[in-house]
Parts: sequence; structure tokens; C-alpha cells
Amino acid sequence: MILAKVIGNVVSTCKEPKIEGIKFLLLEKINPTTLQGQGDYLVAMDSVGAGTGEVVFYVAGSSARMTAVTEGKPSDATIVAIVDAIEIDGAYVFQKDRNDS
Repeated sequence: MILAKVIGNVVSTCKEPKIEGIKFLLLEKINPTTLQGQGDYLVAMDSVGAGTGEVVFYVAGSSARMTAVTEGKPSDATIVAIVDAIEIDGAYVFQKDRNDS
């Protein structure tokens, strides 16, 4: 799983019927110690109801097709969790309720 921050939405009105109704989000990979963006962007299908500003885990490759939302769908990246906290060496570097994005 890879940490990223949701930085926006991607809207597509013309798409493969198998992906109709699935929300697409624009992600930026982040450094887990600083939470700073790495300038590495991707579009992922959302399987958990994530929103702009949230820190998330996403999976890529064949794992992206293993959620209830994406099973059998042409997906290469899927958000599978919204992060509540990141702790490194006993100290919290991120807590969702304290790091309002």
C-alpha cells in the first residue's frame, strides 16, 4: 500500500460501461514523515468514499481489482483506506482530527 493525499476529483462523462458510477480521485504521493507531496500524481478509483484533502492508502496493479467496487473492473489504482493517524518512532506525525486539510 502506498500513502497519498487526495488533491482533487477527475470527471469523465464518456467511459467504459464497466466503470460507470465509480468515483475517480487525483492523488499525490506523500512523504510519510513530512506529509509533503512528492510531485508524483495518479488517478485512482475510490472504493471507500474518500474526499479532497484526506490522506489515503492506495493499491496498484492486480491488487487494485480486489475490492467490492473494482472487482472485474479495469483498474490499475484503487483507494482502499482513509488514514486516521501516522505514528513514527512513538510520535504522531499525522492525526486526521488534528490535521484538517
